[in-house]
Amino acid sequence: MSTFKAPKGTYDLIPPDSAKYLAVREAIAAPLRNSGYGYIETPGFESVELFARGVGESTDIVTKEMYAFETKGGDRLALRPEGTASVLRAALEANLHKSGNLPVKLWYSGSYYRYERPQKGRYRHFSQVGAEAIGAEDPALDAELIILADQAYRSLGLRNFRILLNSLGDKECRPVYRAALQDFLRGLDLDEDTLRRAEINPLRVLDDKRESVQKQLAGAPLLRDYLCDACKAYHEEVRELITAAGVVFEDDPKLVRGLDYYTRTTFEFVHDGLGSQSAVGGGGRYDGLSEMIGGPALPSVGWALGVDRTVLALEAEGVELELPAATSVFAVPLGEEARRVLFGKVTELRKAGIAADFAYGGKGLKGAMKNANRSGARYTIVAGERDLADGVVQLKDMESGEQEAVGVNEIVAELEARLG
Repeated sequence: MSTFKAPKGTYDLIPPDSAKYLAVREAIAAPLRNSGYGYIETPGFESVELFARGVGESTDIVTKEMYAFETKGGDRLALRPEGTASVLRAALEANLHKSGNLPVKLWYSGSYYRYERPQKGRYRHFSQVGAEAIGAEDPALDAELIILADQAYRSLGLRNFRILLNSLGDKECRPVYRAALQDFLRGLDLDEDTLRRAEINPLRVLDDKRESVQKQLAGAPLLRDYLCDACKAYHEEVRELITAAGVVFEDDPKLVRGLDYYTRTTFEFVHDGLGSQSAVGGGGRYDGLSEMIGGPALPSVGWALGVDRTVLALEAEGVELELPAATSVFAVPLGEEARRVLFGKVTELRKAGIAADFAYGGKGLKGAMKNANRSGARYTIVAGERDLADGVVQLKDMESGEQEAVGVNEIVAELEARLG
């Protein structure tokens, strides 16, 4: 028994469950790769200031949840709590926006860290796949990303998720709404922290999950009633494009998301089978973020989908993923000569793209066959001195139990034919 355990609020991905996580990541990434998005990978930690500026000084992420530390050299760094600010920073640093091919379309996959109260679906270390389209203001981009996320979820077999959609306006119309909302909030019976948040970023109060707060927000002014003509037209085109693609969504006038950088389009994917942590992903447009972190004006849009929560959603719906077999062929040698020959055949099978494993450790036939059964292999190759003297190996079908002799030099071709 190890003395050490995984830190509180974290988890280990181990076989066989880890295969589900890999399949989810692949399914989310597949439509992105088919739509012009290139892969990007950023460091696991960044300057604290990057997130303070981009995510927002008043957000819980920055004020309560970031893992921040000071290096021996005096730099203030933080484990990344989200992906967008890091990806945009990397794109600006590499001058990708100057290539003349806008938007810059990027996708990423990785681990993120927030110091939160651990519960099912909410971890201190979690995994996301995200996508960003940087440098273009176009309703078709917003629609594209929503459609691709919907496509990814449906390819996994998910059906009981909902897409919530809203517009947060822009720098022209949001200040008017902001002032109206602040006036409304000042008249409510709210605690000091919430009132302070209302003065810094009143839209964040709409995202408060406490029932005592939500009851008082019943008559709050809605942003949709304050949208300027340009934002109304933009939002309507996003809605039309999504609808034309056959993607069903719900208008949610109170949807604001938890990050300060969002403008105009904002959306969330929720699954009602997950209890209180119902959001499985979300995103939106962030036209001013580049300027917030010191770059030029680069209107952009993106999303991040939670891998862990998507796995929980699949389990809630009882969806069993069709996962490739970890091992298709298992080789059991009996004797030193068979060990040498079969190890060579396992290497040939792997080169041919067939998942193959080997009975390591010099176990006897009984112990080795137990390993073959545990591996889940469809076929087992067994060979001893007498078999090799006859130029054959024994090929056993683990499903039917049937066994036959196959020539040593023909075994790879035979398995290729059987396994397709």
